[in-house]
Amino acid sequence: MRLLLFLGMLTACGAITKDLSGKMFTFPLETNTAHVKLKTTKQDFNAVTVCQRSFTDLQRSHLLFSLATPTFANDFLVLWDGSDKELEIYTKDKTAVFPKVDYKQNTWHSVCATWDSVSGLVQLWLDGQPSVRKFTSSGSNIRGSLIIMLGQEQDSHGGGFDIKQSFVGMMSDVHMWDYVLSACEIQNYVDERNFTPGNVLNWRALDYQIVEKVLVENKAMVCT
Repeated sequence: MRLLLFLGMLTACGAITKDLSGKMFTFPLETNTAHVKLKTTKQDFNAVTVCQRSFTDLQRSHLLFSLATPTFANDFLVLWDGSDKELEIYTKDKTAVFPKVDYKQNTWHSVCATWDSVSGLVQLWLDGQPSVRKFTSSGSNIRGSLIIMLGQEQDSHGGGFDIKQSFVGMMSDVHMWDYVLSACEIQNYVDERNFTPGNVLNWRALDYQIVEKVLVENKAMVCT
């Protein structure tokens, strides 16, 4: 009976959301296994905004954000392409590329990506600087059994990891909304001022699962 109660407590604790304010995920190894799953009850989106901060010394291609459904492995994905030196946004396996962006190694970057199903337009914001809007896909929502992941790019629903697309470095302040954020809200996020937290994923109340070697650490990076 005591063992069953203990196991029940562990299961319950695993479902508790956590405030990660001032924290970061550290991905210290190049692997094709280590990742963080982010959990949400929402399963249907006609628009998306994702914002996050990251720090890496990788020059090769690497994943920043991966959302897969059984229909599309890249239903919403943000990726740095190290070969062509460009950031890419995928929706429903269709891509828009953003070349000649100031994405430097060993620097904290704020990256936001938006998509609207009616217009089919995506837009990238790097450190508060907006890109042109580009078309990927329109006319249907992102829906189904979502798997959202940091650290590994899903080439299939929940799997198909490629070590040469894995993320090594630190990530923080991950938020996701089911609408397109205004330019002012994105700027507030970038400047770490008061902004409306994500209503799909909220770093201040995040439900997540760490798989293998990923650490939760304090984000303070400078001596004050």
